[in-house]
Amino acid sequence: MADAMSQSQIDELLKNLSSGEESIEQIENETNTKKVKSYNFKMPKKFTKEQLSLVGTIFEGYARVLSSYLTSLLRIYCKVEMAQIEENRYFEFNNALPDYTMISVVSLGMDDDTLEDGGTLIQINNAITMAMIDRLEGGAGETTILDRDFTEIEVGLMSRVLERMAQLLKEPFANYIDINPNVTNIETNSRAMQVLGPDDIVILITFDIVINSTENTVSVAIPGLVLEAMMTKFSDKYARGVKKLDPKKESERQVSLLQNIKDTELKVRAVFRDTELDLYDILTLTPGDIIPLQLPIDSNIEVKIGGNIWFDGKLGLLGNNKAVKIDNVYNDEFLRNLMGVVS
Repeated sequence: MADAMSQSQIDELLKNLSSGEESIEQIENETNTKKVKSYNFKMPKKFTKEQLSLVGTIFEGYARVLSSYLTSLLRIYCKVEMAQIEENRYFEFNNALPDYTMISVVSLGMDDDTLEDGGTLIQINNAITMAMIDRLEGGAGETTILDRDFTEIEVGLMSRVLERMAQLLKEPFANYIDINPNVTNIETNSRAMQVLGPDDIVILITFDIVINSTENTVSVAIPGLVLEAMMTKFSDKYARGVKKLDPKKESERQVSLLQNIKDTELKVRAVFRDTELDLYDILTLTPGDIIPLQLPIDSNIEVKIGGNIWFDGKLGLLGNNKAVKIDNVYNDEFLRNLMGVVS
């Protein structure tokens, strides 16, 4: 017969079992609290966190400008804050909109003929829209529930507001890129609006707006292609993470560079006069023919380096060689600086 366990042994066994259960529960809790971020491999993100952060900084400035504009327009205090910035597909943005809402289609007016930049959208929630309309018509700025399309008068009132909201984009972008935004169209039916393809990427910036007792949102959706073009045009001196060069070190670098290239050979061409001839005339030229240049024989000739005119002077002889006596120097200041560096 096996030996019976004493009471102290039984207590110790129960204690060990209890501590084992606690350890298992602790491991399960740590596993459950571990943060797991989902990633869609079919639709990967196109913009980095740094790029979105830079865009967010710009639109934080836009929120301040918009707040001042709405406050002066409506003559009541309006609070505007940027709430969120995220990358979405266009169909996700469009599906979240109500059937009838006030949307302006904006062209940012970038100087790029290869880019169709007319797809930026500014959408105002209906509660904010109706509060604005009520205030513009002389009311207190109260909102109403909208279950219909907007009237022509309401669209007319909001068209000026939307146009100004688009123009205000220029100020926060001014430190990064020159744009001239303007409204190309105003839509009120989100289901009939086909500005972008369903799977096109948009950067969605959401603002929280408070007008009187009404609180809701305004959204700006920038097409991914437009934002990519804007990123490439941003000036380097405003880009984040760019290290500023020490002026002294930069000067030393230029001196070293010029010292290394000062013995480089360049082709210099002396040109008396350029002229154009028909192909037939060229094919029929024979020795002894004369080509009129419409220029006096004692005129200065041009001295070109790399296709650019640097000097002009008189054609002559030096010993048995043809030579040019320099009369005028172009790019004079640049030459003096260059000679001062390489001497």
